[in-house]
Amino acid sequence: MSSDLKRSVEFCLKNLKDRGVKRINVVAPSTSSKKTEQAAATKSLIPELDINSNLKQYTDLEDVKKDLGNCERCQLGGMRTNIVFGEGNPKAELMFIGEGPGEDEDKTGRPFVGRAGQLLTKIIEAMGLKREDVYIANIVKCRPPGNRAPVDEEIIKCAPYLMGQISVIKPKIIVTLGSPATCTLFNKKIKISLVRGEFYDWNYGIKLMPTFHPAYLLRNPKDKGLVWEDMKKVMSLLGLKPKHTGE
Repeated sequence: MSSDLKRSVEFCLKNLKDRGVKRINVVAPSTSSKKTEQAAATKSLIPELDINSNLKQYTDLEDVKKDLGNCERCQLGGMRTNIVFGEGNPKAELMFIGEGPGEDEDKTGRPFVGRAGQLLTKIIEAMGLKREDVYIANIVKCRPPGNRAPVDEEIIKCAPYLMGQISVIKPKIIVTLGSPATCTLFNKKIKISLVRGEFYDWNYGIKLMPTFHPAYLLRNPKDKGLVWEDMKKVMSLLGLKPKHTGE
């Protein structure tokens, strides 16, 4: 601070004190735009990942699965027990996307069947739906070792097949479960706590709703109410009535 500025500040403070002012409230910069800033960030999280171009045209989900084949395009292919392709209604209006299969999913070849999956099923049912009414998938189709988050190469190799699924299903809404799925579909580094609970325009006219992953809710049950508020927004857009008010 320059000496002139310092003298000006001291003069103003003395003047306020002489007038009987005992306290000055300092207002921090507004954080109301943080969600918009996060979603609008321009720097790509994975520069090599392009989810908007060079996509193969698929006729149906079986066409996507056939193209995927017995995939070993990345290191996960040599570690898995089963490919977890995804399951549900091929014409679903609502799609849930998580980060990757866990141990139970790797054994069965089905997405979200472990403890986190059981909670997701409860959420879906609370919305007045069944698992068969929605479509459930992950950003990678093979289990990462130790249930770690997928790395860039794995996401890049698997992305064309996830995008193929989305392009075939063309859901009205995609709910991204947790940071890895949300960051992948935005291809930006995003804090899930800052963007969850709001709709964002995505490809094919689809609305994106980020929310917390069910596994996170198992560790932080106090935040179940936040996810339920997010799901109520999804239900409203789809014209659904809840079966009950959630847990």
